[in-house]
Amino acid sequence: QVQLVESGGGLVQAGGSLRLSCAAFGRTFINYAMAWFRQAPGKERECVAAITWSGARSWYTDSVKGRFAISRGNARNTVYLQMNSLKPEDTAVYYCAAYATWRDNWYRALDPDYWGQGTQVTVSS
Repeated sequence: QVQLVESGGGLVQAGGSLRLSCAAFGRTFINYAMAWFRQAPGKERECVAAITWSGARSWYTDSVKGRFAISRGNARNTVYLQMNSLKPEDTAVYYCAAYATWRDNWYRALDPDYWGQGTQVTVSS
């Protein structure tokens, strides 16, 4: 059974930091692009960051540029999202996703090969 398991969410004050982790089980994701999405109550799910299988290329949505950083573990079956300078508007459920191919438009990449179950991030003001 293939699983993506997120961890690291929680409650943090505005200006604080969190590091999300996503571990892949059941198959190898070494050659997969990985991404982080988030969905706030009443809003559409959006991609916030993506990274190639090698880790050499990444993409960020404008609202998190300079604050979030996506990276892969050495074994490439783990992906991280370091979130700094958090704002209340970053509050959402954060999901990990895996893609067999890199997407040209991450704003519309709502069809990954695999989704994680999500982890809640709450930023208090």
